[in-house]
Amino acid sequence: MTTRPRRFWWVTLAAVLGVSATLALGAWQMSRAAQKLALQAAIERRQASPPVDQRALLAAPDLGDLVHRPVVLRGTWAARHTLFLDNRQMNGKPGFYVVTPLLLEGSGAAVLVERGWVQRNFLQRDALPAIATPPGVVEVRGRMAPPPGKLYEFAGAGRGPIRQNVDLTQLRAETGLALLDLAVQQTGPASEGLLREWPQAATGVEKHYGYAFQWWALSALIALLYVWFQFIAPRRKVPHA
Repeated sequence: MTTRPRRFWWVTLAAVLGVSATLALGAWQMSRAAQKLALQAAIERRQASPPVDQRALLAAPDLGDLVHRPVVLRGTWAARHTLFLDNRQMNGKPGFYVVTPLLLEGSGAAVLVERGWVQRNFLQRDALPAIATPPGVVEVRGRMAPPPGKLYEFAGAGRGPIRQNVDLTQLRAETGLALLDLAVQQTGPASEGLLREWPQAATGVEKHYGYAFQWWALSALIALLYVWFQFIAPRRKVPHA
């Protein structure tokens, strides 16, 4: 019986560890893809549920449970508190997201509404675009959403009607409004000078599938190289009688 050299066992151990690690990493990437698909399915179920009305919104014990739900609200615009969030894109074009607090009818609460997108004046960067803000009671249809995502901003960029970001705590202090901790992303056709073709969040599962394939391909390569150099190549070197 041939005794294997110590080097053989070290190489074998390294190959087993390498194959095990890459198989596990590929499986982890597939589990991440499954998690994101489950999350997307949950979002789609919420989006397909009946709209939340004003009473249900104000009575909700946890506003986070309403994210992505459709909503129908009535109230009046706090037009003087309208903000223009800079460097926001729609259909690949940079411009402003326009946000205005909506004073909810029959209550002392308000909700920040992402009303839509408008292109900015690049020749006069401090010029506010012309948008229409109807007076009186309006009905707003949309979906519940977290506050607008934050972008990098320089010091001092958080004041005035044109801003990089909006912070609800700061806005409450500025306006004195009882803003809810969620926002509403208004939906529907373009109106009031605003587009509402909101980008849809991508799940990114293709990225995880790609990573899983790479890890499993590396696992197969380690196994093939081990078999080749430890078993096939040595036999090819043995001289024939």
